[in-house]
Amino acid sequence: MDRNVIALVLFVGAYVLFVLLPHRRSVVAVTAVVLLLLTRTVSPFEALIAVNWNVMGIFVGMLLVAEVFIASRFPAYFAELIVNRAKNTAWAILFICLMTTVISAFVENVATVLIVAPIALSLAKKLDIKPVNMLIAIAISSNLQGAATLIGDPPSMLLAGYSKMTFLDFFFYKGKPSIFFAVQFGAATSFLVLYFVFRGRREKTAVIAVETVKSWMPTILLGLLIVALAFSSFIDQEFRYLAGLLCMVFGVSMVLGETRLDRSELWRNLRRLDWDTTFFLMGIFIIVESLTITGWIDTISRELSLLVHGNALAGYITLVLGAVAFSAFVDNVPFLATMLPVAGSMSQTLGTEPPLLFFGLLIGASLGGNITPVGAYANIVACGLLRKEGYPVTFRDFGKISVAFTVAAVVPAAILVWFLWA
Repeated sequence: MDRNVIALVLFVGAYVLFVLLPHRRSVVAVTAVVLLLLTRTVSPFEALIAVNWNVMGIFVGMLLVAEVFIASRFPAYFAELIVNRAKNTAWAILFICLMTTVISAFVENVATVLIVAPIALSLAKKLDIKPVNMLIAIAISSNLQGAATLIGDPPSMLLAGYSKMTFLDFFFYKGKPSIFFAVQFGAATSFLVLYFVFRGRREKTAVIAVETVKSWMPTILLGLLIVALAFSSFIDQEFRYLAGLLCMVFGVSMVLGETRLDRSELWRNLRRLDWDTTFFLMGIFIIVESLTITGWIDTISRELSLLVHGNALAGYITLVLGAVAFSAFVDNVPFLATMLPVAGSMSQTLGTEPPLLFFGLLIGASLGGNITPVGAYANIVACGLLRKEGYPVTFRDFGKISVAFTVAAVVPAAILVWFLWA
């Protein structure tokens, strides 16, 4: 069988299984890679260089950092502080969502939900109210800001790896405001949606202060890592190695310091990490590379360009809306990994600057997952926590908040990107 056909069949087959077997996605990805190697569609060397090891270093390093940061109890302590100072329940919930967005800009989204959710559940029990809307708001808030910075979520890391964007490039890129400010523009408008949802909660808030910060060092080290990543942009301007190296050094050092070299505790910490997503990401890099090697990426980009008749605005809208619709039901990581090369090729065909399509694609893929309870892993985790509390969440329950929130976040952000980069 022709290697072009093999690459396409394995890619489509892997995508179908990602949807049907979401809890076996790493197994599916690794199996597809093995078949690509056995059929010689991709050589071992091509597979090795297809993986962006800098991105992998950032991802694994930030998992380690987040593990220690959560264990320090600072986020939970800070959340309690916010709740007790709010004048009523509505503002307490809104402040919790605001804190969620801040944390998720620097910590992976699922970890952010696990940090903040216990405080929301505690508040709900204290006031004898249902926690469903609060947990939904926390989940979609975490997904929103994950796209704002390089270390916020895997899709941002994929964009940075593909387009060689540094940490500071997410704030200002080629002399213009970058994706961070587009996300904040969308955040401001979507915050109004959350205010509308919770505005009727006028009860006075109070939670028993039970959290104490075990150690301030993880918070200090996280701050130092963010500063180091900013400075690394001046040294490793091609985004080749330094960001990943810094995240791994900080992550390993923090875990070793936390466990005090206790082997059993160290092993427990390592086992808790998201190894499923780690191997999944590595597999996705290689699967997408097989499409590039066999010419499918160029073919797809040409067909999309013909579909929009060479119109840049039509192409931009198609990418954003397509990303939103697709990511509402399917994991945005393989989608974004596949579409980034397509967007890069389309930008040449349409005569636009690559950041226009890259940023529009990231906005659509990251925020589109907010629409349904299965569109993002943060949503799945939040709904799982609610189910354990006896509150099963339906698509309708989720959509009552998420659809308006997503529209309010995507449209302004996409418009700003267009006017800045068209």
